[in-house]
Amino acid sequence: MALIATSAIIGGILVWMHAPAALLLGPLAAAIVVAANGARISFPVPLFVMAQGVVGCLIARMVPASILGDIAQHWLLFTVGVLSVVAASCVLGVVMGRLRLMPGTTALWGSSPGAASIMTLMAEEYGADVRLVAFMQYFRVLAVAGMAALVAHFFAANTAHAPAIVWFPPVDWLALAETVALAIVGPYLARLLRIPAGAFLVPMVIGIVLAHFGLMKIELPTWLLAGAYALVGWNIGLRFTKPLLIHAARSLPVIVVFTLLLIGLCAGVATLLVAGAGVDPLTAYLATSPGGVDSVAIISASSSVDVSFVMAMQTVRLIAVLFLGPALTKYLATRAGFLKNAEPS
Repeated sequence: MALIATSAIIGGILVWMHAPAALLLGPLAAAIVVAANGARISFPVPLFVMAQGVVGCLIARMVPASILGDIAQHWLLFTVGVLSVVAASCVLGVVMGRLRLMPGTTALWGSSPGAASIMTLMAEEYGADVRLVAFMQYFRVLAVAGMAALVAHFFAANTAHAPAIVWFPPVDWLALAETVALAIVGPYLARLLRIPAGAFLVPMVIGIVLAHFGLMKIELPTWLLAGAYALVGWNIGLRFTKPLLIHAARSLPVIVVFTLLLIGLCAGVATLLVAGAGVDPLTAYLATSPGGVDSVAIISASSSVDVSFVMAMQTVRLIAVLFLGPALTKYLATRAGFLKNAEPS
């Protein structure tokens, strides 16, 4: 009840301030406050998975089926954008390890730009400090979400405020039932087929295809989106438990500085996209933000950006990190000598 009440208060203030993704950031901040004060709250995993499925359906409703054609047509732009972000994260991870600011493999896994939960699980196999990796990954997700919302608010400062939220709009109940079914079945298929990050990606891809061919209408009333946003925010914020914060306290200054450096380097890549490809600044910034694909998706959906471009870049990078991340991290750790004395997990 404390978590729900705090989420409603902070979220309400952010909505009143017309902050982008207020319904995500409010519950996220509330979950951090509650978890940091020692509360232990757990929700059934299927609820979080369904919430990711709902966000996937949201993006499917906004992204045209031509997204694959856009990626193929601008493959060089996407390749440069994705590899630049991956390279920036690898460089910072190696620098942290070389300067002995943090154990080497821990620094590399913690710096990986995306797929936070998967990178945390993989890190344990290579002797990294799993708790520090988890903190680095989710702190970056938190920082990226906050910074992205601030940037979105800054670029929207001179535009008219969004219309008032209609919590209970008229609903096409058949379309809603189909949408909820996709949000449930999509993640199940992803788990069955062992598709990484599939709880978000599979409903998005299936939704784009079905909506494009007129086989379904994606119906997402505000109250359903608010519930999904809250669950995504809680899933991130509740990880910042008191023991984790205590464990990470000594490394906190290093983590904060290098997280901000990574966000800054990715913003530099966004600047290149603006200057070299004519992408609008907010779209470029969200497209290159290092991590938190579901939170970036929610912020994009509430901002005036090219959602198709943002999600294409984020999805391509997520896939690249999933396939290249483990091998690249192991290679860098070996070359830099970080695996000679593997850190205990």
